[in-house]
Amino acid sequence: MMRSLWAGVSGLNAHQVAMDVEGNNIANVNTAGFKYSRVNFSDLLNQTSKIATAPQGELGGKNPMQVGLGTQVSSITKIFKQGSIQTTDKNTDLAIQGDGFFVVSPDGGKTYKFSRNGDFSFDADGNFVDSNGYIVQGWLRDKVTGDIDSTAPIKNITIPPGLTTPANASSYVNVKANLNSGNLIVNKSPIYALDSKAGWVDKNNDDIKTGDEVHLENDEGDDYFDSDKKLSERGEDFGVLFNSVGEAFNLQENQGVWISYADAKNTQTITSNGSGNIDLTLNGTSITGDITASSTDETAQKIATLINQNTTKTGVTANVNGSDITLVNNNNGTTANLKNIDLKVNSNGGSNLSSKEVYTAYQYQYVKSGAAPIQGTPAVDTTAKIRTFTTTEDLREAMQHDARLNVNYDSSDDGGEASSSNKNDGVKVTVTDGGKYQIENPSGDAFNNDDGDDTDATDGSTPLTNNNDTADDDYDMNLKITAITDETNNIGANDKFTNTIAALQGNLPTGQTTRISQEITAATHASSIDVFDSLGSKHTVRFEFRKIGYTDDGGTQWSVIISVPEPGDINGGVAPKNIVTGNISFNSDGSLSTYTPTNLTYTANNGSAPNQNINLQFGTTGQFNGMTSFDAHSNTSGISQDGYPGGDLNGIRVDETGTLIGSFTNGRSFGLAQVSMASFTNNIGLESDGGGVYIQTSNSGNPIIGQAATGKRGFIQASSLEMSNVDLSRSLTQLIIIQRGFQANSKTITTSDQMLNTLLQLKQ
Repeated sequence: MMRSLWAGVSGLNAHQVAMDVEGNNIANVNTAGFKYSRVNFSDLLNQTSKIATAPQGELGGKNPMQVGLGTQVSSITKIFKQGSIQTTDKNTDLAIQGDGFFVVSPDGGKTYKFSRNGDFSFDADGNFVDSNGYIVQGWLRDKVTGDIDSTAPIKNITIPPGLTTPANASSYVNVKANLNSGNLIVNKSPIYALDSKAGWVDKNNDDIKTGDEVHLENDEGDDYFDSDKKLSERGEDFGVLFNSVGEAFNLQENQGVWISYADAKNTQTITSNGSGNIDLTLNGTSITGDITASSTDETAQKIATLINQNTTKTGVTANVNGSDITLVNNNNGTTANLKNIDLKVNSNGGSNLSSKEVYTAYQYQYVKSGAAPIQGTPAVDTTAKIRTFTTTEDLREAMQHDARLNVNYDSSDDGGEASSSNKNDGVKVTVTDGGKYQIENPSGDAFNNDDGDDTDATDGSTPLTNNNDTADDDYDMNLKITAITDETNNIGANDKFTNTIAALQGNLPTGQTTRISQEITAATHASSIDVFDSLGSKHTVRFEFRKIGYTDDGGTQWSVIISVPEPGDINGGVAPKNIVTGNISFNSDGSLSTYTPTNLTYTANNGSAPNQNINLQFGTTGQFNGMTSFDAHSNTSGISQDGYPGGDLNGIRVDETGTLIGSFTNGRSFGLAQVSMASFTNNIGLESDGGGVYIQTSNSGNPIIGQAATGKRGFIQASSLEMSNVDLSRSLTQLIIIQRGFQANSKTITTSDQMLNTLLQLKQ
């Protein structure tokens, strides 16, 4: 009878513990990071009245007879189920999604405690602490390398108040861009300006060439910058140039233009009557016929009639004024037989008509780079009057040379071209800042090294003054420009190039008058970025790319001009100090081939550290990870550098790896520290230490400390807290179950008491 009383008592005690645990669960229903506990019961010892016996013979076995002695609390289990994540308005609130614990320390890292409650903040000393004042443990940013080493031992996370970051000098510039290799461009610039001087620049405008003024326009290694620090006096390959709307000329070998500077004219007076057949060859066409006449006027008329019958073949018309015959070629047409006057009299038929040559039109044919001379008088075929050119300077000098010295303006008989008595050496052919060819026909003489105005020493050290020729050298000009065609040699007209140059056509009387072509452009692209020196001062680096030719395998080649603001020096002290030039080339598939320079040595001359090295990162050779050259619009898809000025900390955020990222007033953001996380083999083995923290026990295993989101550790969610995982509906139901169990056990005691009373009353 007494056993039932003690069994009831043990039941009351066990259910009281269960009530205490469940009450604690309910009390912490709103405690961040709290994990509820569950009470597990087990029975006590049993009193055995009879032991079990095995079957023997015909007698079956018997089970043991036992009476239980009550119940006990066998364990209280902490349930580490994930709690709900609630967002907050505090960016230093952290929640763990998944397994793991924050590591905190009350004594500077000597001992560790572990928590799921991420209610963290900074104290007055910049310590990252929880609500107990324990300092969160993790890794700090290395001041030298700027890295956070998560393999190092953990320590207190402290971010000093008023933290500043010093300036960081730029060490590289990374450019990702495409340079248009196609035949239609949007990004373009006028071709470089060219003066009327070939092989030198008149820096002091005295029309006298000196040694320090020598400059080879076609030499890419010979840079000339004007007073505005702009590259000029640079010849450019016509094979990669474009018209004013960005259409490629695509000049092929021997394509080009005829340029006539005046009509070809020749006047002859017939002083004897014709008395038979005349045999002429005019511009390669044979002309024969009977010119027998009774007067010189009639003879002149018959000769003119024969010539005019062949005008479509020769381009020459004959006009008669009495006994004077004037041959005129307006230099229209596109073939050589329709230009100039080349008259050969094989038989004059009794007249006094004589052979004459008058050249006023010349062929200018494009040849690929390397075929034309790099500098000086263009290559000339004296028989066909063909000039070859590659660059803009070649064509300019060839035109000026012919217009000044070769054109037979007055039709005098001196081998077809001008002599010292009828040259027009005041003519100037230049290229304007707007990329247009300009022809001027001023009166008087001009400096011209072709007629002796030059230096008298090979090094150009002793100048000669302008000769100022006394000959009458002023002539009106009449420019005619047509394409070159030649079926025999498969040369077709290049209309885009012809139309551009043909804008020069028209009358150009002597005096202050000019004729101007259409604009000629080059494919260009520019990008710029601000870099920083050791003081954090900002300087703009500008990159200007310009298409200049093709590589041997068909890829494109571009020049690059890199400039910084004055008084910056990136040119090693050589003027201009703030500009360097280089080249970049691409393979035929558009990938990067080579580029120079690969780095800049920058001295800002403002008190910052000199000789700052800035690596230029345009990409990997043979790859498409940087600069490319495809048939697509030129554009910069990315440009970056690693420098920045000094700044003050003005905000902190935390990412999912637990990295505290500081935002500074200079616009920079980088990790300042990283919160560590610990995981255990047996979370249930941890011991609660109050204040929402746990301590390690012998049954929890050692903490495995590392970064969030690695191993079995979960990730961290900022501006959030993990709520208690107490399920209130489960807890309230559990209260009912515990209450009923407690009541039932109390009934066991009262019933046993009544039975005892009945037993005691038996003797009465």
